[in-house]
Parts: sequence; C-alpha cells; structure tokens
Amino acid sequence: MDNMSIQQYIEDVSNTVTSSLLNSVPGSWYVPENLRKSMEYSLMAGGKRLRPLLVVAAAESLGGSREAALPVACAVEMVHTYSLIHDDLPAMDNDDFRRGKPTNHKVFGEAMAILAGDGLLTHAFYNIIQASRQYDIPAESALAIVEELSLFAGPAGMVGGQVADMEGEQGLTDLEQLRYIHQHKTGDLIVFSLKAGARVASATEKQLAALEQFGRAIGLAFQIQDDILDLIGDESKLGKKTQSDVKQQKVTYPFFIGLEQSQAEMEALTRTAKEAITSGLIPHPERLLAIADYLMKRDH
Repeated sequence: MDNMSIQQYIEDVSNTVTSSLLNSVPGSWYVPENLRKSMEYSLMAGGKRLRPLLVVAAAESLGGSREAALPVACAVEMVHTYSLIHDDLPAMDNDDFRRGKPTNHKVFGEAMAILAGDGLLTHAFYNIIQASRQYDIPAESALAIVEELSLFAGPAGMVGGQVADMEGEQGLTDLEQLRYIHQHKTGDLIVFSLKAGARVASATEKQLAALEQFGRAIGLAFQIQDDILDLIGDESKLGKKTQSDVKQQKVTYPFFIGLEQSQAEMEALTRTAKEAITSGLIPHPERLLAIADYLMKRDH
C-alpha cells in the first residue's frame, strides 16, 4: 500500500466516482430536464460514497483496475440513492432533510421524486453493462454482477429489509428481527459492492466468500454505529436530526442491549471482518482493513 492516508484514499475515490456519476447518463440521450435535475440533485448531494468505495477497494485488493470498476461503483451508488429518495417519501419515513439538504420530494414534488428513483434504479443496470462494453470485463462476470444486484437490491434483499423495517415499527420484539432488517436493508448492498468489485478483478470463489464474510460483518457493524450515532451523534456532522429513531419509536441495537454493549458488538464485528480477509486469500487487503477501522471510528 502506498503512503496515501485512508482519508485521502476515500476522498480520491469519492471524487472520481462523483465525476463518473455526472457523466453516467449520456448527453446524447433525450431525458426530460426535470427528471435529469431530480436524479442529479440526490446523486450529487454528497454522502459517504461507501458502497462505490468498497467496489473500487475490493477490485484493487485483487489487483484489478479502478477504471473497470467505476461503472459498477456508480451503479451501486445509483441504487443506494434511489432507495434514499424513496425512503424519505411521506409514505415511508417522511423526512424533510437528507445530508443537510431538503429531501428530493421537498424540492421536486413527490411524483418526480418517485420517478427519479425509478430512473436511477433502472439506469444502474445499463451502467454495469458498460464495464463489459468499455473495459472488456467478461460477459459472464457482468452477468453475475447484474444477477447479484437484482438479488441483493430486490425483494429478498434491500427491499425485503425495508419492508421488515416498516412492519417492525409496529412491534419489533427481538434482536434477531432487528438483525434481519440490518442485514438486508443495509448489509446486502455492502456485500454486493465487495463481491462486484472482486468480480471485476476475476476473483475466485474462495476470494468471493472471504469478501462476503468481511461485508456481512462490516455491514452490521456499520448499522450498529448508525444506531449509536442517532442517539449520541452531532447533528451538524450527520446532516440530519438525531434522536429520530427514538421519536419514531424505532427499535435499535442500543434499545435492546444498551449503548456500551452495542459499542462492544460493533468492535467485535470489525475484528471478525478483518480476520476474514487476512488469511492470505486477498493479496492486498490493506485498504479494506483501513476502511473497516475508519467506519468504526466515524462520527457521521
């Protein structure tokens, strides 16, 4: 690993992904102006770019090319962004702010926000195919990435997790149910990102399994940290109101096992994640290890 700090690496990848996202809808296409603006508004609203970061870091950990990973990195950010736009809608979480800015439907209206989300979700699959067309990623790999995105973002993945979260608000009673929500609503796209980046770099089945294990553990650790930050975080850094889970009577990790135990669980999961990729299977795990530590210590 070179001497670039993890903070610099994250910023470097984030800037590259942001530039690629700006050019992801071909200028030659006719897209209604308001739709293009609504999609861009949420895509460019900042955020951690965690999922695209993991696509790039996983590809590079196996000696793969960042350029070839970028279309897939952009695709997962589109899916993540669509899910946030829809999550914020009055029928869902009814949020007025996201990343410190008015939510999409507050600026463009509910109908356009729904359609912008639809546009981003659909365009993600177009984008994945460009990795094959432009960077000679084997068609078989592109097909596997499309299949896994459909699985991890769909009814058995993220959408299923969102449904469980919505229904859970009416009376979540145990930690297992909460774990299911976290695993699917947040964890599945994190696992997808790592495996997709690895597929760009022609990973073996054993390497894919190791990265899935890493992703499952950091995905849950990430969500537990979110639960903790909702209780004790700094609103100015988070870009949204804290205590929102409490106000919405959402059940979280600290609710079930307390703040201290939640912190300990997050640290244990981060250790488990790091062990999964330090067995020698992943040739260059350093960036991924640094990302795991960075996520555990984040304050937003």
